[in-house]
Amino acid sequence: MYNIVGALFTNEKEAREAMAALSENPQINGTTIYQISLVKRVEGVLKLCDNFTSKYLKSSDTVKGGLLGGLIGLLGGPVGLLLGGAAGALVGKAGDMDNKDDSAALIEQAAKKLEEGDIAVIALADETNEEVLDHALVKFNTVVVRYDAEVIAKELEEAEKMEEELARQARETLRSAEKKEDK
Repeated sequence: MYNIVGALFTNEKEAREAMAALSENPQINGTTIYQISLVKRVEGVLKLCDNFTSKYLKSSDTVKGGLLGGLIGLLGGPVGLLLGGAAGALVGKAGDMDNKDDSAALIEQAAKKLEEGDIAVIALADETNEEVLDHALVKFNTVVVRYDAEVIAKELEEAEKMEEELARQARETLRSAEKKEDK
């Protein structure tokens, strides 16, 4: 099953160590990691600090290839601001998001969870057994959450439509304001 797997850290050094550990071994025991991103919330903005794409992601597989980037880009844009300060990246505080089947507005939930200065390692992985990545991250002080990548892809499509609509409305408002000033 394709999942977006997130791990939240408060220590950037530890987050980088976790990312390095996952990057060094992107295929293990039936789990394949396609992409990993390290993001940090700085002054309310989601900042991409590092990125890794494994050799297992084929250049022809644009859906998988664009999913993580689309998510990070969306949360860093206007819709992300609306959804909780351009943060999230599908990582939540322990106990706040422990029901992975609750797919209602996962992006919105996640965008509200990453606090100022928090760092997240986010991976797109094909997992046959969730324990593999959980085990790889157990030595770090982190909370691991995962979401069905298909659900996230659908939410991204809806959020992109919303972003386009917001941009259209903003253009209309600006045109109306300019017309009123010209009179």
